[in-house]
Amino acid sequence: MPRIVVAAPASGSGKTTVATGLMAALTARGLDVSPHKVGPDYIDPGYHALAAGRPGRNLDPWLTSEELIAPLFLHGARGADVAVIEGVMGLFDGAETGDAGGFASTAHVARLLAAPVVLVVDASSAGRSIAALVHGFTTYDSTVRIGGVILNRIGSDRHERICRAAIEETGLPVLGVLRRHEDAGTPSRHLGLIPAAERRAEAVRTVERLGALVGESCDLQGLLALAHGAPPVDARPWDAAEHASQDLAVPPGARPVVAVAGGPAFTFGYAENDELLAAAGARVVPFDPLRDEALPEGTRGVVIGGGFPEMYAGELAANEPLRRRVAAFDGPIYAECAGLLYLARTLDGAPMCGVVDAEARMTSRLTLGYREAVAVRDSPVARTGERFRGHEFHRTAVRRGPGAEPAWRWSGSDPEGFAGGTRLASYLHLHWAGSPEMARRFVGACR
Repeated sequence: MPRIVVAAPASGSGKTTVATGLMAALTARGLDVSPHKVGPDYIDPGYHALAAGRPGRNLDPWLTSEELIAPLFLHGARGADVAVIEGVMGLFDGAETGDAGGFASTAHVARLLAAPVVLVVDASSAGRSIAALVHGFTTYDSTVRIGGVILNRIGSDRHERICRAAIEETGLPVLGVLRRHEDAGTPSRHLGLIPAAERRAEAVRTVERLGALVGESCDLQGLLALAHGAPPVDARPWDAAEHASQDLAVPPGARPVVAVAGGPAFTFGYAENDELLAAAGARVVPFDPLRDEALPEGTRGVVIGGGFPEMYAGELAANEPLRRRVAAFDGPIYAECAGLLYLARTLDGAPMCGVVDAEARMTSRLTLGYREAVAVRDSPVARTGERFRGHEFHRTAVRRGPGAEPAWRWSGSDPEGFAGGTRLASYLHLHWAGSPEMARRFVGACR
């Protein structure tokens, strides 16, 4: 599988602009592009999916494992002509936990996939000094192959000549030069980019614009040549059925319906989670809590992932018929972050479902990071004492009611979330490929 990693010295250098634009530019030229994102981020893959026309997939050794990165990559890239992998933060920045500095970094994933890297460098405030920066990145870790540079935010022809000549002295080719464009960015707000599913028409225009910009400004043939220089990936593609199949002879009509929340308010989810549910014997049916007044017919379990319900609290509250049905639902429910807020009694004063005894509100504090969680109570997906790796990403807080039973505990934290025999709702985001037993257990509980 030809593949290339789009990385940068630091966040804010233009990785998403270049990666999304490259996916769109190659797709527009007739190639089937497989889009990937290093790390746990949900939002960038939404733009990747628009650009490439296939699901954006995450590659995160912390959430899954080092051993699963190549299989998950090959699974996502089945049938594609080329894969474009957007990095996270700076090239060597990863999970700073214990002695695991650099674990789950872009460099870590590039090594696991033996993938060449193109470095996107913000040249807006530099001239020849840009070469020293690039030289440092190319020599810092010899196991990471940097195959070229894309200069971003170049201000003039003269600025381009100075930076291009300096980079070429390092022996690396300049594979693209992007000028400063006011419209080269993507729409943002308090947690980063606005999810593509929230403003689809605007997101489509953004992706088209980025595709045109990268197509005009970058050496697509040079980038493809770099991607084709990657060696074969020594792994078998990941298969959900191998990990979640319960070997039960279930007629298609008897597969329990698992309703998965979607729509503009609930845009965060990993594609593999739904694939594991299906492999475990469920019929996965989406529903939109903003629009649908009832759960899908025959629902036996409900999954509500992350997103931005705080932006839609009024509309979610106004859909009283669905809130009442969710509150009365007695089957298994699994909820993450936004799902937790929707199941609370209130969100910023607006009535929600009242499934868990909590009140939620927006705050100014960003909570972000990887978590190694221990289950403190049995739930539809976890057993007491089991360990799971996940992450948090929110600017909200919940006030627990008296007697509420927690779901998780992790270092430095008070007990977190809400759990019971048929419920689990918490801030913790989990990639089920790392713990496929969660899908088996949830579908078993539904059945």
